[in-house]
Amino acid sequence: MRTAAPALVALALLTSACGGSSSPAASRAASSADPSGSITVFAAASLTGAFTELGQQFEQANPGTKVTFSFGASSTLAQQVIAGAPADVFASASPKNMAQVTDARDAINARTFATNVAEVAVAPASKAKVTALADLAKPGIKVALCQPQVPCGALAQTVLDKAKVSVQPVTQGLDVKSTLAYVTSGEADAAIVYATDVRAAGDSVVGVEVPAAQNASTAYPIATVKSSKNAALAAAFEDFVLSSAGQSVLGTAGFSAP
Repeated sequence: MRTAAPALVALALLTSACGGSSSPAASRAASSADPSGSITVFAAASLTGAFTELGQQFEQANPGTKVTFSFGASSTLAQQVIAGAPADVFASASPKNMAQVTDARDAINARTFATNVAEVAVAPASKAKVTALADLAKPGIKVALCQPQVPCGALAQTVLDKAKVSVQPVTQGLDVKSTLAYVTSGEADAAIVYATDVRAAGDSVVGVEVPAAQNASTAYPIATVKSSKNAALAAAFEDFVLSSAGQSVLGTAGFSAP
């Protein structure tokens, strides 16, 4: 097995160049003789594509390591971490849900690694009926939203409030992926999701941008779970997410830098 230490030290240096508060996790990664083994990362559903790619790149750069992901609503994942679920890293789509974990002292030193904004995803068959955010309030338009306690649901409500648009959703998804699925399946005409999810959906949806004055953003924090049995590897993965290589993957997926 090739030693992973040089790659991990390099990742720590890259993290400091990104401008984040890198000292706690970076120092653990740099001081570790040879982090190896496996970790489980609990991550927001909107990170599915980007984090899957990040996990593959991290394993390639660090032979002998394994990263397993559990994707879901940040609100649900936060409660699972607090309840003692076997997670090593938590990546949230909302500072609020990360705060629930840090306030419970189940994680410390959370760092923001990306931001995201809202966008309307429209079913191709409905693109003539929905060309602007205000169209979601039209009679007969079937709208899907995330549940209100989920970050994408809270973001959607903020956007609707700013635009003074009232919407009665026909369904509310457990997370952003399930909400978008109502549109791709034709069960809903449109949904308010993240811009990154519209990009990932490709031709299966039509994106309608929300004007900047009406839009809202959410920040994505990441932290090592206090009960992690492989804190060195967890910290190294954190550093990789914040490194230039990690930020490149996130940028390609449509996320903005913190």
